[in-house]
Amino acid sequence: MNVLKVAAQSKPTAVAGAVAGLIREDGRAELQAIGAGAVNQAIKAIAISRSYLSSQHLDIICVPTFMEVEINHSQRTGLRLVVQRWDYDEVRSIAAEPEGQQPRVWDEDAEPSE
Repeated sequence: MNVLKVAAQSKPTAVAGAVAGLIREDGRAELQAIGAGAVNQAIKAIAISRSYLSSQHLDIICVPTFMEVEINHSQRTGLRLVVQRWDYDEVRSIAAEPEGQQPRVWDEDAEPSE
């Protein structure tokens, strides 16, 4: 399986296109990201790839795990994101807002929930 290595400078739309292509061909894709910026781009790419796949009635799930890598003789922790094709209707029902509930508004001043 091809592994997509995502950097902080990666364009999410380009990564999303690669993810969508792998999902169409193999039903599975793997992304690896090290650092907050790279993880941010990878997650955005996964979200964007859902829109690229929806016209073919395809959807995905993502399973994140940690990985250890050595860079310049130093151990770093990265994120491995396994993306897999999943039942379209099931994912849509999970991702949908509950009936009658208004979309949530982000409040930066709110106390964190436990």
